[in-house]
Amino acid sequence: MKFYSVALSALAVASVALADLNPIVVKGNAFFDSVTGDRFYIKGVDYQPPDANGETTDPLMDYDVCSRDVPYIKALGMNTIRVYHVDNAADHSACMQLLQDNGLYVLLDVATADVAISRDYPMYSYNYVLLQHNFATIDAFSNYSNVLGFVAANEVVNAVNTTDTATVLKAVIRDMKKYIAMQSPRTIPVGYCAADVAENRYQLAHYLDCGDASERAEFFGLNDYSWCGASSYTVSGYNQKVANFNNYSIPLFFSEYGCNIVEPREFTEVQAIYSSQMIPVFSGGLVYEYIQEANNYGLVQVSSDLKNVTPLVDYYNLQYQFNHTQIPSGDGGYHANNNASDCPAYVQGLWEANNTLPPMPSQASQYLTAGAGTPLGTDGPSNQWVPSSVLSSVGVTATGSPSSSATSTASFTNSTSSGSASSTASAAASRSAAVANVLRYGSGLNSFVVPAVVVSVSFALGLVAF
Repeated sequence: MKFYSVALSALAVASVALADLNPIVVKGNAFFDSVTGDRFYIKGVDYQPPDANGETTDPLMDYDVCSRDVPYIKALGMNTIRVYHVDNAADHSACMQLLQDNGLYVLLDVATADVAISRDYPMYSYNYVLLQHNFATIDAFSNYSNVLGFVAANEVVNAVNTTDTATVLKAVIRDMKKYIAMQSPRTIPVGYCAADVAENRYQLAHYLDCGDASERAEFFGLNDYSWCGASSYTVSGYNQKVANFNNYSIPLFFSEYGCNIVEPREFTEVQAIYSSQMIPVFSGGLVYEYIQEANNYGLVQVSSDLKNVTPLVDYYNLQYQFNHTQIPSGDGGYHANNNASDCPAYVQGLWEANNTLPPMPSQASQYLTAGAGTPLGTDGPSNQWVPSSVLSSVGVTATGSPSSSATSTASFTNSTSSGSASSTASAAASRSAAVANVLRYGSGLNSFVVPAVVVSVSFALGLVAF
């Protein structure tokens, strides 16, 4: 079959070490190659393959997984993957180099299941554990030139009654930008990926682009499923999005697209996304998603032993569209000098974000100069602290404490290590000390709790997003 010859060719390329990719930078409302000066359009796929038990895991720490998938992603003509969850304590060097060698950039979400902005209690989740985790994730990836950007959060504003969360979101973006300025070897953009909520999509976009430059997002991704089946530029509403974002000052792209109401997906929107009508405003997008799961959005099916990949009809349809879509040359008519947005007005019940951001938690300010320290990975403490008085007011009985969380998360086995038992014990001791060190800076938080049941219920109800 013709496809398999393409895949084998990609695999051969993957085995040859090439020069590192040029970092991508933001200029006006677009991305550019920092060395060649060429406009950069995201041609990507959302990539979060589960483990054998169907659980979320870090795909960039498992070379068997990434080497299985990269040839197929490369054969689609992609240049970017988005990864929603990583373990910042793991070794990602092998997979990141493989991605480099195959011309693939990474858009990286920093949140995890246990460390994320809470929709239900956003201000309580904005604490030193959240920032230590985010900063340590920046440390873990900032030396890779193919990191396109960091996503501070995904869809934390997902309804008309969660807009107050945007205040914390913007504070986190500000803090991450400041940490990168002080600790990263290069500037890496920080932004947000939004749910397409009709009632407040534009308020949120403009809120993240308004105010002082130190607080503004550096890109805005839109998770958009408006083009379904045999749609069009106008029927889908793409024309209205282009018109409404025409004066937006930062890069805008589809961080998820690929409606599956009509199956198989033809992906005819690809021709529109990379057309001269859209590229002055949009910088491409990422198809949701690579692996087939229960939601039926996958491009490929992976065998139960996780060793073999079978492309689905959607994969070939997408490949066809990319092969038959020519991106216009030049800078695409991007807008170099659009002004920052005006901050949206407060409207009760519709837009309730505050234009005055909370200061960085005092316990986290040390990280700006001293660094984030040892990354705690997925075994570190959760940031989902809620005062006992608040929980009791809503009828929840709290159990546990930050110190008990440290005890429960202190034992750690480095699954990527091939060292001896003594080295594993040493790593565990080091991790235990690091967890204790992070928690030590939580003095004054004795009224806070970390009840596992609250975190679990919050995720089940969609109160925490990552």
